[in-house]
Amino acid sequence: MEIKFIEPIRMYESTYILTPDLSEEEINQTIAKFNSYMENAGVKIINQEKWGFKKLAYPIQKKQSGYYVFTEFQAPASFVKKFEQEYRYDVRILRYLTVKLDKFAVAYNERRRNKLNGVIDSSN
Repeated sequence: MEIKFIEPIRMYESTYILTPDLSEEEINQTIAKFNSYMENAGVKIINQEKWGFKKLAYPIQKKQSGYYVFTEFQAPASFVKKFEQEYRYDVRILRYLTVKLDKFAVAYNERRRNKLNGVIDSSN
C-alpha cells in the first residue's frame, strides 16, 4: 500500500517589476504568459492588480522605473519554486518577490480588495 502525500494549498502574493522598455502590448503579453503558466499548473488566481509604472528606489539594470504587477493566488508550496524559476528566466522581469500569507495577511488582503471594489465591510 502506497501512501500519497497531499500537499496543502496555501495563499501567496507575488509582485514583479517589468522593464520600462516594453510597449503596452508586450506588457500585456508578459502578464498573460505568467497567468497562463499559473492556470496550466492548476493555481487559482484570487486577485491581480496592475499598479503601472513607478519610479524605483534605486536603479536596477540601469533602469529608473518599472511596471509593477501584483498577483494574489492559492497554490501548493512546490509550485512557488517553479514559478520563481520562470521569473528568473524571463529577461523582461527586473525584480520579483513572492511571499506566503498568514491568516492575518489573508484577512487584510480580503478587506483591501473589498475596499477597492467598493464593498462595505460590516464586521467593524
